[in-house]
Amino acid sequence: MATNFLMHEKIWFDKFKYDDAERRYYEQMNGPVASPSCKQENGASTILRDIARARENIQKSLAGSASTTSSPGPGGDQNELVTRIANLEVENQNLRSVVADLQLAISKLETRLNVLEKSSTSHHPSPTPPTQHVIPMKVESRVTPPKKVELPSASPAMKGGPSEADEDEDDDIDLFGSDNEEEDQEAAKVREERLRQYAEKKSKKPGLIAKSSILLDVKPWDDETDMAKMEECVRSIQMDGLVWGASKLVPVGYGIKKLQIQCIVEDDKVGTDILEEEITKFEDYVQSVDIAAFNKI
Repeated sequence: MATNFLMHEKIWFDKFKYDDAERRYYEQMNGPVASPSCKQENGASTILRDIARARENIQKSLAGSASTTSSPGPGGDQNELVTRIANLEVENQNLRSVVADLQLAISKLETRLNVLEKSSTSHHPSPTPPTQHVIPMKVESRVTPPKKVELPSASPAMKGGPSEADEDEDDDIDLFGSDNEEEDQEAAKVREERLRQYAEKKSKKPGLIAKSSILLDVKPWDDETDMAKMEECVRSIQMDGLVWGASKLVPVGYGIKKLQIQCIVEDDKVGTDILEEEITKFEDYVQSVDIAAFNKI
């Protein structure tokens, strides 16, 4: 029974053989495995070597810094800084000279502009009065006697008074179409009569009456208010210049309706304030009155 059981079990009896073969393979690839003591010695030696290299590097760096501080070479950092500073100073001087030149040029331009403005104001003459245009004409009239003779004949009314023939013609012309004073008086009477008749017609003509169309919102106290009675009370208001129009009930909410009524009023006789006061007198039915629309007719 035991042998049968072991036959069916999967046990690796010869595992040590494979382990030895694997160890030998890796030893051939990487060399023999060193012991722990050998590893410690090798680690110590590597640390000592690193320390020695670090000391050498420190000494070399100290020696190099001392040599550069004691005797700097032409290609050192200080030389580079000195050359850069010198270049910057040269550029600064060049910029200063450029700025000075620009300032000088600007000052010259300003002086030239001032001189030009003064010269332009001095050379521009003031506007000549209209009498100066007449002077050359007088000189020409003196130099050329024929023109002097022609000018008075061309416009005699400008230099002298009207001639006797012109005065006779003016006497003959009557602007009002009358030959004597009696006819002038009659024309004046006719004109006054016509003016009086026109004034009477104008006074009899009726003037324009300013009217307005108003749409009122009359609100009740609650939904139990008798809206028909409220409308009857509103229409019972009678005034000179007030005419009631159509009306309707508009729902507001929660079963409450407002009365919307139209009316036409004469502006000189009926005002909106008086109309609202008269409607709000019916306190049992009316809560408030608002103007929904107001239009001039």
